[in-house]
Amino acid sequence: MNRLFCLIRQTAHLMVGIPDYDAYLRHMADRHPEQPVMDRTAFFRDRQEARYGGRNSGRCC
Repeated sequence: MNRLFCLIRQTAHLMVGIPDYDAYLRHMADRHPEQPVMDRTAFFRDRQEARYGGRNSGRCC
């Protein structure tokens, strides 16, 4: 039941534009262990910038 709640919570956050910092940490540890990770504040600002403008017109790629 707890796993289901976490999944629903994560989905709801993504739907309203709140990025998942814990998923980012897991991704960085799994795929890019040699690179430094952003702290929570820097991560949130980076995701806002990527979503709402600035770099590359808001697109990630």
